[in-house]
Amino acid sequence: MNSDTTVLGVIGGSGLYGIPEFEVIEEIELDTPFGRPSSPVVRGRIKGRELFFLARHGKGHVLTPTEVPYRANVYALKSVGVTRLLSVSAVGSLREEIEPGHLVLPDQIIDRTRGVRPATFFGNGIVVHVALADPFCSDFRSMVREATKNCGATVHYDGTLVCMEGPQFSTRAESFMYRDLGANLVGMTALPEAKLAREASMCYATLALATDYDCWHDGHDSVTVEAVMQVMEGNAERARKTVVKLADLLDAPAQCSCASSLQYAVVTQPDAITKEAAEPVSLLLEGQIELDF
Repeated sequence: MNSDTTVLGVIGGSGLYGIPEFEVIEEIELDTPFGRPSSPVVRGRIKGRELFFLARHGKGHVLTPTEVPYRANVYALKSVGVTRLLSVSAVGSLREEIEPGHLVLPDQIIDRTRGVRPATFFGNGIVVHVALADPFCSDFRSMVREATKNCGATVHYDGTLVCMEGPQFSTRAESFMYRDLGANLVGMTALPEAKLAREASMCYATLALATDYDCWHDGHDSVTVEAVMQVMEGNAERARKTVVKLADLLDAPAQCSCASSLQYAVVTQPDAITKEAAEPVSLLLEGQIELDF
């Protein structure tokens, strides 16, 4: 990957589109082999840098975390050329020091989804095992870390995020269990996004916006949508400032191996891969393995 091919994608709430510096060029209606994405892809520019936005839960927030078409979303952004994907999402804090209104750049995930969300582009004749020891790209996380400076918030530069199914918030017992596991945050959308971004050979990082203390904290009321939305207003502004700054940092050459994540991950022999099996994922396999058709 080089600076000429670096394209930033941002997936999160539609409130991120309200960046004064963001010049909207077009809304792109896309279909993919995995269905339609949550919303049109918004193509625009910030300071001359092309960016693509996608509203994860759809316009007006109409999709639950379980209903989000994660494969279609990531594939759609891949198809328009996105190479670095920033996920912006609201989370609950599991630690005293991560206060509502703080930002976090997690470096690990614990999967507590129920297995009902399709978590791979492959199967159906192609077996792929990508490495996921570090689910967030450390190189891209460093860029996002730099971009959060002077955004007006306290930022924590690592942490473990529990991704639960939802749409209900945690029980108190679950919240204490997550703390016992050593987790710092709880959210509902990081998976399978992180897995799919790795299969799509994208650099992926999450900018987590802490909105509440979940329900473990005796000194605070249990989480409510009203309380979350109040904190989200301030968090959205800090996220917008981060995205603007990030656009200035993308020319730094990548030091990671995300762009070649499939080269040694496809275990099916090339001569055993049929054209029918390869067709839906040809965009992802391009430049990664050699096929005879």
